[in-house]
Amino acid sequence: MASTTIRDQKIEQQRQIMEQKMKQKRQSSGLVLANDLRVGSAKRPISGNRSRELHGYDGPMQFLMSPINPDQVIPLQTNRVSTYDELGNQIEVMTVGDDLTEGSGDESVPVCSVGRDASADDICADAAVAPLHARLPRDESPSQAAEIEGSVEGAVETFVVTPAKHGTLYKCRIARDRKGMDRGLYPTYFLHLEKDYGKKVFLLAGRKRKKSTTSNYLISTDPTELTRQADSFAGKLRSNLLGTAFTVYDNGKAWKKNSREPTRHELAAVAYDTNVLGFKGPRKMTVILPGMTPDRQRVTIAPQDDSETLLERWKSQNFDDIVVLHNKTPVWNDETQSYVLNFHGRVTQASVKNFQIVHDSEPDYVVMQFGRISEDVFTMDFRYPLCALQAFGIALSSFDSKLACE
Repeated sequence: MASTTIRDQKIEQQRQIMEQKMKQKRQSSGLVLANDLRVGSAKRPISGNRSRELHGYDGPMQFLMSPINPDQVIPLQTNRVSTYDELGNQIEVMTVGDDLTEGSGDESVPVCSVGRDASADDICADAAVAPLHARLPRDESPSQAAEIEGSVEGAVETFVVTPAKHGTLYKCRIARDRKGMDRGLYPTYFLHLEKDYGKKVFLLAGRKRKKSTTSNYLISTDPTELTRQADSFAGKLRSNLLGTAFTVYDNGKAWKKNSREPTRHELAAVAYDTNVLGFKGPRKMTVILPGMTPDRQRVTIAPQDDSETLLERWKSQNFDDIVVLHNKTPVWNDETQSYVLNFHGRVTQASVKNFQIVHDSEPDYVVMQFGRISEDVFTMDFRYPLCALQAFGIALSSFDSKLACE
């Protein structure tokens, strides 16, 4: 009886010692503790017939647990970093983790530092934080430095024949309409003056006349009335038999002896160098204009015989009261294997029709430039001393087929 009592006492002491050890282990870190809270916890049953439940977390939740109590969720520490977007607007970026000012590594910084000196290989950072005025300016020609963009003043009928204002650039666009039964051979061309925000102002329309022995374009200020009898008739463009020389006229009629009707004036002439041998290369063209008076008015050229025309004056080297211009010679580019000109973003597609008109004494002053931007859309910019009708006529001559130039 006494031995049984001693054995029970030893068992009880060992049980108490085991409970004490288990209690110490439960209080140590790294073990999952039981918890009577059931709200917001994930339950995972333990194998066996025990009724006790443990609360475990895996996946992303494990990075938010307390190292002492797994059931305690650590609140996220967020930081705000001020930076600037590409438009120069100040924005705030929220980051998660330690404060950036406490020696955090580079991988903890998701945005570029503001105001720091960027290295040569950190180009994207400069693009993101640089203000707008720090970006490289667009390439501008000397003639574009102090110019204003022109607009229509007064009636269109008067504006199209008035020389451009000095120091003003007129940006225009020509659209070619080839839709219809016969417009494949006789397309209509529409000239618009470009304005801000994509707006356009109609100026002139031109169409090649049918049943004519030479190329003959009628030009009108009304896109629906392309006839000589209409009040909107502004002028015409006529070529020689080979299509290598063109003359731009106003809306007058050819000179006749004893005629009281107003005699037509020659506004411009264009001569293309012949290419009989078929050498491939850029076109060469000469533009002859009436001279300008000291008060910037156009000299009247109203020939009464063939020797007084602009073309004959140029051929006979009679340069009185005329101005002779040439197309700017393109430069060969080895990289693209083509002839190139700097149109300052106004021309986007290569074409044999692209050209710039300059005076030999001042090659940086582009009097007129013309070039393709899509299949049937072209840009046409002009300056003093040209008027819209002169520039449009010169552009139409570039569209015409030249038998001896191609």
